[in-house]
Amino acid sequence: MVDPLTLLAFVPAALALNLTPGADMMFCLGQGMRFGPRASVAASAGVALGGMVHVTLAGLGLGAVVAALPWAFDVIRWIGVGYLLWLAVQTWRSSGAAANPVPAPKSAFRSGLIVNLTNPKVILFVLAFVPQFVVPEAGPVLLQFLMLGAVLSLGGLIINALVGVFASGLGRRMVGGGQALRWISSGIFVALAARLAVLERT
Repeated sequence: MVDPLTLLAFVPAALALNLTPGADMMFCLGQGMRFGPRASVAASAGVALGGMVHVTLAGLGLGAVVAALPWAFDVIRWIGVGYLLWLAVQTWRSSGAAANPVPAPKSAFRSGLIVNLTNPKVILFVLAFVPQFVVPEAGPVLLQFLMLGAVLSLGGLIINALVGVFASGLGRRMVGGGQALRWISSGIFVALAARLAVLERT
């Protein structure tokens, strides 16, 4: 179990990190702007699940393997770049005149999960941040990782979803400009891909 005082210190730190704009937040913003609030919430849930996968890998010690192997880091990174560019192309090619262009929430959830899992910087962040609050004497290390990761992921889910819902309001006001929305959404994906492409391990 996590010590209550440790948890008390972890929560505000996790909240501050969740409020810092990053790739996950920008992705959920793009989903909300383009596809509406349901898609943004679903994407946020996918991102949160991805975060829990990273935390679990770190707790099992597998995250350290990825951090120590440059080729593994690069493989994950370039898969992420390719997926984001594919999303950009798909978004641009989608018809703004379609009667119901909104994808099923499970599609947005899957995209959020993949975007998070293919960002190797997340596992490095987890390895640098979460262990500071893990006390081996307090109980099983993996359980502490999971509990702290759940707090971090829940905060991210709420904040990213709110950002996406807010962006969906902007998207509705721009509904007459389908081409502009495609430009903006595609641009977000391309920018995220470029950011990931130049990502350094440290």
